[in-house]
Amino acid sequence: MLQLPIDPFIPGIVDEVRRSRAAVIVAAPGAGKTTRVPPALADDGRVVLLQPRRAAARAIAGRIAVERGWTLGRDVGWQMRFDRNFTASTRLLVVTEGILTARAQTDPLLSDFQTIVLDEFHERSIHADLAIALARQAWRARDDLRIVVMSATIDPGPVAGFLDGCPVTHVPGRLHPLTISYAPGETVAVAAREMLAVTPGNVLCFLPGAAEINRAITDISRELTSDVDVVPLHGSLSADDQDRALQPSSRRRIVVATNIAETSVTVPGVTAVVDTGLQKVARYDADRGIDSLDLERITADSADQRAGRAGREAPGDVRRLWDARDRLRPHREPDIRRIDLSTAALDVIAWGGSPLGFDWFERPTDDAVRAAMTLLVRLGLVADGRLTEAGDKARTLPLHPRLAAMLIASGGARDVVRACALLSERPLLPPRAATTTSDLLSAIDQWPTVAPQVARAADDIARLLPRAATIDEAAFRRSLLAGYPDRVGQRRAAGSDSFLLASGTGATLARESGVRDAEFIVALDVQDRAHASARAQPPRGDRAVTPAIRIASSVERDWLEPTSREVVHRFDSAEGRVSAVEVTRYDALVLRERPVPVDGEVAAQLLADAWLERGPRGDDEQLVRRLAFAGHEVDVASLVRAAAAGARTLDDIHVLRSLPLAIVRDLERDAPERIAVPSGRSVALQYDERLHVSASVKLQELFGLAETPRVGKRRTPVQLMLLAPNGRPVQVTQDLRSFWERTYPEVRKELRGRYPKHPWPEDPWTATPTASAKRRDQK
Repeated sequence: MLQLPIDPFIPGIVDEVRRSRAAVIVAAPGAGKTTRVPPALADDGRVVLLQPRRAAARAIAGRIAVERGWTLGRDVGWQMRFDRNFTASTRLLVVTEGILTARAQTDPLLSDFQTIVLDEFHERSIHADLAIALARQAWRARDDLRIVVMSATIDPGPVAGFLDGCPVTHVPGRLHPLTISYAPGETVAVAAREMLAVTPGNVLCFLPGAAEINRAITDISRELTSDVDVVPLHGSLSADDQDRALQPSSRRRIVVATNIAETSVTVPGVTAVVDTGLQKVARYDADRGIDSLDLERITADSADQRAGRAGREAPGDVRRLWDARDRLRPHREPDIRRIDLSTAALDVIAWGGSPLGFDWFERPTDDAVRAAMTLLVRLGLVADGRLTEAGDKARTLPLHPRLAAMLIASGGARDVVRACALLSERPLLPPRAATTTSDLLSAIDQWPTVAPQVARAADDIARLLPRAATIDEAAFRRSLLAGYPDRVGQRRAAGSDSFLLASGTGATLARESGVRDAEFIVALDVQDRAHASARAQPPRGDRAVTPAIRIASSVERDWLEPTSREVVHRFDSAEGRVSAVEVTRYDALVLRERPVPVDGEVAAQLLADAWLERGPRGDDEQLVRRLAFAGHEVDVASLVRAAAAGARTLDDIHVLRSLPLAIVRDLERDAPERIAVPSGRSVALQYDERLHVSASVKLQELFGLAETPRVGKRRTPVQLMLLAPNGRPVQVTQDLRSFWERTYPEVRKELRGRYPKHPWPEDPWTATPTASAKRRDQK
């Protein structure tokens, strides 16, 4: 057996685990921790090894079998979603995803195992976080259970602290020298061909996803000689195709992979790495109910691990397709901070705990846990903090709670099984019909054309169910609603692609969807399109681009059970009136409205608010100014609200009616509405915001008046706007005596010929004031 750097440390690790029942191992890439530590611990009893990736689990089991001379499937085996190869006598079981969690639900003490090993813990998958928390509960209840946590880049302090201060072992690796170069802007195809020319071994290229891998393979293959194979490696491939990329070959290779090849699995013969520095990271916004698959920069520890793949067997070369001056974030973000926690919450409840009170390794925010619990309740899987009958069925299905709820609602219908496979595997769907009631039905109608991994997933799901029921098209669509009750959308207008989702978020129906006519839909795949710029910086906090509904299914209005009813009062600014309707809603969506009688108190409040927002007009405006002129400090808002009582329109509000009688009397004295003039009439006074007062009056009505009228406590002179017979001002004055003496002769001279029927005496002091146009003899 090939000697590896960790081998001299194995006896000490085994002793520490026996003594402390827990250990943290930080071993550099290539040290051999994954294939050497778990089998060494199996000498004391059965070991379960948790691996975050399915491809790695099979490869590790096979490698251990070869190194130890064990029988694959008997001494060492694996168990993962829809795939298993082990027996009751298996000494070392490699598991993935939620397998360990599912075992803890039926056997909280994990009594089938002596040692639990959590590998690649630095990836901080939600399954690993939940596994270490559940394992610690069993560890404290059993004095013979051991826990070992392993990683190449982890900070061991928090993990060791979580395991009561257990010992930490650091193991150096055996990494050959690396030459690292940077080529920002260079394509993967160019970099791969250049690296192939300067290295004797294979080239491993890291890209963010399957679509990018397929494009890169096409570009790389254009100019390659026939003696070089270009091989993909990503999670959507079948087990056989994944194994093909991990097996030795007599031909040189360029392996184009996602970050599945960063850790645990070893791609043989690699002496060069091309790294785009990109990854796809799933995120979930519980407030908006929106998923995003953001294209982001990798972290520094991930870049180091990718580079290390080139130096495991010989000196290596690394080509990084970004600028050397770029600074990467040091560590990746744990799943528990960024994804939907409904699966984890369901697992904790099935185990017998409360997600809010659970002793997590890293506690999620209460808001994230509550959002997950709200969804589980809405799916009908949880009630009063416990599993319902449907929830008990859902926990046995290795599917997201949404998909489990769909299956349960449909009774395990074949088409819903296929819909679950499509939603679970997230492939590009076949071209959809121009118009359809459901994009998933359109895809299922073309089932022979779906991606192989989707067909395999559907077969795997079907094997979990007692029968394949048949349901009609409407029942199929109702089953989809059962899994996504919070993702209902309402078309904003007929013929529009714009929708309002039940969360209150706006979204746009993508062009590839064929659900073009329905008013209501269930948005089965809603993706935030505001991805971060992959080559510029980490993800932005804003989400300026409207989310896209890529997969939809129509929903009938009468399927939607109202979530709330309320009476809504509205002020119509055009009519100045308040109306009331009863609004029936499905979350943020309006299902229907019907008119109802107006509540007087609510109407008064709305009318008062509208009055205050608009400000005083007409008589009320003058009243407010008169109060200020008279020196009264009053709460106008309170007066308006009092005046609005019983009002039905804005014009019904008269502030004067709400004034105390004493203030009304004071106003008549200190800020009168009108004053008398010599003609016998009274004219209105106008008060302005500067506490000035004025009046407009025809010149002839003031004959004989020498002193300017004054009002108020301060005896403020009234500014007189003297009007010609046509009502137009001819003079503005606060000194009436001066007007008669100096200005009137000129005014008389100018206007007497124009208005001969009106009196224009030479002596205004003795003339009789009049408001009529009756002509008198003039000197």
